[in-house]
Amino acid sequence: MVPVYNCGAFLRETLESVLVQALPEQQMQIEVVDDASRDVDVAQLVAEVGKGRIGYYRQPENVGSLRNFETCLNRAKGHLVHLLHGDDFVAIGYYYQITQLLHQYPEAGAAFCRYRCVNEQGEKVYDKTPELTHPGLLKDWLLKIGKRQHVQYVAMTVRRSVYEQLGGFYGVEYGEDWEMWARIASRYPVAYTPQILAFYREHTHSISGGKFATGQHLRDLATAMTLIQRHLPEKDKAQVLRQSKRYYAKYGLKVARKLWHQVHDQTATLAQMHQSLQLSRSPVFYLLSLRLHAMMLLRRLWK
Repeated sequence: MVPVYNCGAFLRETLESVLVQALPEQQMQIEVVDDASRDVDVAQLVAEVGKGRIGYYRQPENVGSLRNFETCLNRAKGHLVHLLHGDDFVAIGYYYQITQLLHQYPEAGAAFCRYRCVNEQGEKVYDKTPELTHPGLLKDWLLKIGKRQHVQYVAMTVRRSVYEQLGGFYGVEYGEDWEMWARIASRYPVAYTPQILAFYREHTHSISGGKFATGQHLRDLATAMTLIQRHLPEKDKAQVLRQSKRYYAKYGLKVARKLWHQVHDQTATLAQMHQSLQLSRSPVFYLLSLRLHAMMLLRRLWK
């Protein structure tokens, strides 16, 4: 299932990465669920690329990512569901390897692979650190995924019965998948392969707009942390929350430095620093914030 919103520049590559694996229609449904995109004629692109092999559904109006994911899950017909965003893509062998994993480990509620982050040109940015050196079930996965996000949608396939049992994505629009992967891990084993079979696209402009510009993504992550707490063993909740807050405070300060050095957006940089210090009031983070404040002040004085 391919949720799409204004990603027409990448959608062809996404769909071709699935079609090239030549899985018959009786074996795999392929459908684009369009959240009323305005950038390209998605229906025409799907028809051109799919030549009748790819289904298409368009929301009557823009409903937002959570509702669009819900539509994807409701329209999915298969026993296994892969939410492949319209700007990501998969390698040949993804579906075979993931299916094999889930056949080998019938107790697993989901399976995912190692992924590569690429830029808008499809060039390597980094490879995700492997969770295991060989395919298998992940040990202590709930505590690990509870502390921070380790998986992108493109790498993860979930049994449809698991979604039916646990429900869909909710609560926040940034970090909703993190909460879902923790929810699944609290109820089911999760299988993994260290093969890089999925490609997650990082957009160079993403930090300068939307939720990043206001710090809303950090507020959403704080909400996700609270939601994840309900999935954790009582004895581990406090430690996991403390580690999550510290990790994402550090992450927020890293984004703040990027915003300042790349686009010199003072308002967005200050928003990042403020939200980071809401997560953790570590003296180290205060020192890093003061250092960045000093750089911003010096730049104003030099003007």
